[in-house]
Amino acid sequence: ATAGLLRFSPAPRALACLYWAYLSRDERAILHRRARSYGTLRDKLSDDAAQASLAAEVEAPLRAMADTYRIPAGPSEIRAATQYLVQELGTDQVRFSTSTEAIACKDALLAHLEDLGARRALEDDLRGLEAFPAQRLELARSYFHAFSKGRSGTSASHAVALEAAVLLVTERVLDRQSVAAVTSVDVTGLLGQHPRIRERTLTVRLDEFLDRMSMFVHERVPRFRHLRELRAQVVAREQSRLRLDEYMPRVLSSFVRNRLIDEVYLPLIGANLAKQLGAAGAAKRTDLMGLLLLISPPGYGKTTLMEYVASKLGLVFVKVNGPSLGHGVTSVDPAEAPNATARQEVEKISFALEMGNNVMLYLDDIQHTNPELLQKFISLCDAQRRMEGVWRGRTRTYDLRGKRFCVVMAGNPYTEAGTKFQIPDMLANRADTYNLGEVLEGKGDLFASSYLENALTSNSVLAPLSGRDPKDVHLLLRLAQGEEVPTTNLSYGYSGAEVQEIVSVFRHLLRVQTVLLKVNQQYILSAAQEETFRTEPRFQLQGSYRNMAKIAEKVVSAMNPEELDRLVSDHYQAEAQTLTGGAEANLLKLGELRGTLSAKELERWNAIKQEFQRVKRMGGSGDDPVSRVTGTLSGLDAQLAGIRETILEASKEARKARKPGVFDAPEGALGPLLVSLEKGLRELSQPKVSLEVKQQPPPGFGDLLAQQISLIQNTLV
Repeated sequence: ATAGLLRFSPAPRALACLYWAYLSRDERAILHRRARSYGTLRDKLSDDAAQASLAAEVEAPLRAMADTYRIPAGPSEIRAATQYLVQELGTDQVRFSTSTEAIACKDALLAHLEDLGARRALEDDLRGLEAFPAQRLELARSYFHAFSKGRSGTSASHAVALEAAVLLVTERVLDRQSVAAVTSVDVTGLLGQHPRIRERTLTVRLDEFLDRMSMFVHERVPRFRHLRELRAQVVAREQSRLRLDEYMPRVLSSFVRNRLIDEVYLPLIGANLAKQLGAAGAAKRTDLMGLLLLISPPGYGKTTLMEYVASKLGLVFVKVNGPSLGHGVTSVDPAEAPNATARQEVEKISFALEMGNNVMLYLDDIQHTNPELLQKFISLCDAQRRMEGVWRGRTRTYDLRGKRFCVVMAGNPYTEAGTKFQIPDMLANRADTYNLGEVLEGKGDLFASSYLENALTSNSVLAPLSGRDPKDVHLLLRLAQGEEVPTTNLSYGYSGAEVQEIVSVFRHLLRVQTVLLKVNQQYILSAAQEETFRTEPRFQLQGSYRNMAKIAEKVVSAMNPEELDRLVSDHYQAEAQTLTGGAEANLLKLGELRGTLSAKELERWNAIKQEFQRVKRMGGSGDDPVSRVTGTLSGLDAQLAGIRETILEASKEARKARKPGVFDAPEGALGPLLVSLEKGLRELSQPKVSLEVKQQPPPGFGDLLAQQISLIQNTLV
């Protein structure tokens, strides 16, 4: 025989029987008719939605009944009980299926009580409590619980005992049918370890298996899905808060891996990162330490280069913006940041330390940060690889030894804020410092060609070359420089017109490159000079890759030299507009570098330099009279010293060229004059400065002051 409705566990079947037993006659009739009709609908039209709806409708009163009778039942058992009840009521004659285990358990209890002479007493008590169904059921459950507990050989479980108790109290109320189907099987010979496997045997009960399956489908799966949704919400919220998308390195589409990067920068950077991250094979070091410090004027691709390196190494690129931090941030505690943007940048530092592995911490524009903040990285950049940090309000000591974590800093000491560019000596001692804006020894040709290679994507004619073999670029550059290079060596099939146009554009860019190299060199030399030793105004025009890209996008092959020179002039004319008062001097200096100054412009440039030196000799352009007088006297002292050196030099030359016997005697005519001149120069070299400030008070000021003094004295007295 098949199990039929015994596929439901004893506990749900007992709840359903108990609920049906104590319904009124009218309620039974209505529920039976609806369930029977929905059963016909299921059998004939294969639609069980109505049955499921009826079962859901019965759940609430059945749960209330279970609470009243103090029967512990979870949501899955209540749901199974309603489904079983609707299934039983779907037939014409209602006969509740009863397992042979429950019948055997009831008969065993009654037989045991019969032997003890207590059966009649139990039956009398049950009849006496017919008006109190909850207490009646509680009495029966107590007997079965004690019977099952006291007989060690019984196989009655708690659920079977509940079914047997319900069977006992509803025996004369409900019609039942005994189902003798086998609902369990023992699987033997198992070798696995599991809490359900005992002595290599697993007992599988149909009702228990279906119950666990129902609980899994209706409770665990929804909870798991809810967990995943909740986790996704938390992850999305934290991603938004931490802005994780910003930490993925994204290489600019305009990035060109030129020869300078391949042959110079990458080996230098790789050697430093090998000290920080470690190297593969026998070259691996155990003392991981160090710092990579990149400096250059703006526009040389420091950030772009390191973002490219991070993407190739698979590192999380945590970029901290120095200007957003400012000089006011001295702590790695976000709570002490002066504003929201600074707090966000400080949190990035803590976030990088919290991740700890596969991270490149990149501090950009450190000239805008406070040296006290940079001191926090000293211990991180030595062999200790430790740093104090704050994460979510709690202080922590991060130990990064043995982890793929590197620190890179970039700065520009050549800006107007260059005087504030300070890096702690102990941190600089641990750093490998490279200037991307200066020409390395013996690499001048690579540095010069990098201007052209980086400008490929900016020019519409040269842009296709950026995605082709780099050797083609070098061959075409040699053609533009006048070398005889066969075009058959090119890897791509260029037409004659294409080669001619590309070569023409390269020739124009070579002229621009020459100007930019001079401008770059002069910019760095001028920025590195102390103000005290300047002989001309500061040069602030730049010749970086960015300037090359701006000019290259406007270069066409049909230009003549005059148009090209005008393009360069217009570019720097626009760049100089932001220099305000220094625009004229910078443009004249640019003309001097290019050799394009007219006679009038040269005269004006010389006048500016002379005036610059005169103002500096006078102590600057300030309004302080003492500084101006002192500066003037200092300049006079320098000029007198120069005169003295000139006269002494002339005297030495004259002494060498004189004839023997001439001016040998001390009473010679020139001797006394030289002595007198030297005495006068010594007196002038030690000027006596007397400065007296005379200022007459305004009329009536004395009387007003006397009144105020008198008022104060009277108040105090």
